[in-house]
Amino acid sequence: MAIQQRKAYQDFIDFLMTIPTPKQVIKYKLSQEDDARVSDLLHANQNRRLTDAENDELDDYQALGRIVEQAKIQALEKLQAAKQEPLAATK
Repeated sequence: MAIQQRKAYQDFIDFLMTIPTPKQVIKYKLSQEDDARVSDLLHANQNRRLTDAENDELDDYQALGRIVEQAKIQALEKLQAAKQEPLAATK
C-alpha cells in the first residue's frame, strides 16, 4: 500500500476516532489530494494500461471507498430510524 493510501485510511480512522455524528459521517469526503489522485488514476486507466502498482493503488482506494460508503449508509439508516422513533412513541 502506497504512502498516500495509508494516509487516506489513517485520515478516515482519525475521523472515526472523533466519534462523529451520523450527519458528519454522511458528509465525510476524501482529502482533495486523495480525490485528485483517484481522478488521475481513473483518467490514466481510460487512456492506457495501468502499471501493477497503479492498479493496486486504485484497488485500495476503491476498497476504502466501499468502507466509507458503508459507513455513510449506516449513518443514514441511523438518522432515518431516529426520525421514526418519535412517531412510534406517540402511537
